[in-house]
Amino acid sequence: MASRFTAAPGLGELEDIARQAFRRIPAELRRYADGVVIQVEEFPDAETERELRLQSPFDLLGLYRGVSLDQKSVSETPADVDMIFLYRRPILDYWLESGDDLTHIVRHVLIHEIGHHFGLSDEDMERIESQP
Repeated sequence: MASRFTAAPGLGELEDIARQAFRRIPAELRRYADGVVIQVEEFPDAETERELRLQSPFDLLGLYRGVSLDQKSVSETPADVDMIFLYRRPILDYWLESGDDLTHIVRHVLIHEIGHHFGLSDEDMERIESQP
């Protein structure tokens, strides 16, 4: 799919790629991410950069914001919607540098960020990512 682009995809196109990639995430993971909002933005905001002490806004491809399932309480009312942010410019920069398929990169970032939602280990996420 990455080869179809003659120019960098815009926000809307990357959102479409993210939706398609989300549908290809294994059902065991996808079904528990119901209700998590996926938002594509150009870069992390200044507050996120400060909070994560990023040296560059290009250092972050995606971010999970919310309370992971392993930390949620059934007795507490959620303060906000759980969200996964995908950062377009850092993703595109990585895509150009790596030469990897753009849909593979977006799927990888989504799995990694959904994994944070579940409190999964890196090994768990690698196993899930290796599934077709």
